[in-house]
Amino acid sequence: MTIDTLFGPEEVPAPKPRVIKLKTIKAVYQTITVNDTITEYLKPNTRYTSASQVFDTFSFLRHETKEHFIALHLDGKNRIVCCDMVSTGSLNQSIVHPREVFKTALLSSAAAVILIHNHPTGDSTPSTEDFEITKRLREAGDMIGVRVLDHIIIGDSHYSFTERGHI
Repeated sequence: MTIDTLFGPEEVPAPKPRVIKLKTIKAVYQTITVNDTITEYLKPNTRYTSASQVFDTFSFLRHETKEHFIALHLDGKNRIVCCDMVSTGSLNQSIVHPREVFKTALLSSAAAVILIHNHPTGDSTPSTEDFEITKRLREAGDMIGVRVLDHIIIGDSHYSFTERGHI
């Protein structure tokens, strides 16, 4: 390659091609098949319309020794399209961030979410942190167009933020 300089034309080597590496994201869904003799557990196309219905389905969480925070992704008719284990914590806390909750909700094209977490102590009374994270998640969901329908705490009984007027 020749370029013009103050001293006349000069031969210079051709520039090396640049390599640019970019990361791309691909949504990958995993379908889990559960083979069990319980046929009434999670029927396909079931509409979730009450906190007690969610409690009945996920009451097994009351036997867990660690806190689990789960987001149920729902379609426009309140049917579960995806179940996301957002966080597994310790005996009395789990770390939850709106980014982690809604990242997968957007990938599954959820219209709404129901949030569930357990209290291994059996006492389903919400803590101050439970109220704060519920408020943050509701605000984040409103901003991006994914409604938070309820936040249910599972213990020996259940506590529904919607039924108590907090959502």
